[in-house]
Amino acid sequence: MAAGITVERAKLGALRAFFEERAAADVFRLQGEESLAIDGALAAEGATLGLLDALEKAGPFGAGHVAPVFALPRHRLADARPVGTNHIRAELQSESGGRIQAIAFRAVDTALGEFLFKNRGKPVHVAGSLSGNHWNGNRTVQFRIVDAARA
Repeated sequence: MAAGITVERAKLGALRAFFEERAAADVFRLQGEESLAIDGALAAEGATLGLLDALEKAGPFGAGHVAPVFALPRHRLADARPVGTNHIRAELQSESGGRIQAIAFRAVDTALGEFLFKNRGKPVHVAGSLSGNHWNGNRTVQFRIVDAARA
């Protein structure tokens, strides 16, 4: 939400000091929390092979050049089930109906895995990267989940 106020120029410094003092505790608390840098937001239908190809041209990605991290906000967790050795296969659906397959590697016995299993059918925010999935001669876009939160 936004609000408009009128402040005398001579009192602007005092107002700024007031806001900084009031916000300092929250700023320090938030700085101490673990965070994940997000490079952009997508909807499932925006995660196309064309986008994946463009991202792959920007690579290769690794320790010194990390892959972009995207947020998929307010996507319904249509499915989440264990696959392979400790992985979770998920399907995400955007508010406009687009769908994308996703995977959370080595997540079954983690807080992320517990969250995904408990929130099937609910809207969530997920963060991760795009990758190509090659199966039976087909190539599709897959979302690699690294974090999630309630929407």
